[in-house]
Amino acid sequence: MDIQVGDILKLKKQHPCGSKEWEVLRIGADFRLKCTGCGHQIMIARRQAEKNVREILRGGKGEG
Repeated sequence: MDIQVGDILKLKKQHPCGSKEWEVLRIGADFRLKCTGCGHQIMIARRQAEKNVREILRGGKGEG
């Protein structure tokens, strides 16, 4: 799966704040994701993140 820093991932389950979209801040063996709804940041294993992705939205905030 081709996920880049700055992409927005739409996941299967929603965060308690109601948002399903997460911004990718760091990639590697783990991903650091930031909730686009409330700004909460999490570290999640690459395998778990890729399993739960529904859609990848390219060119997140800050990209033209």
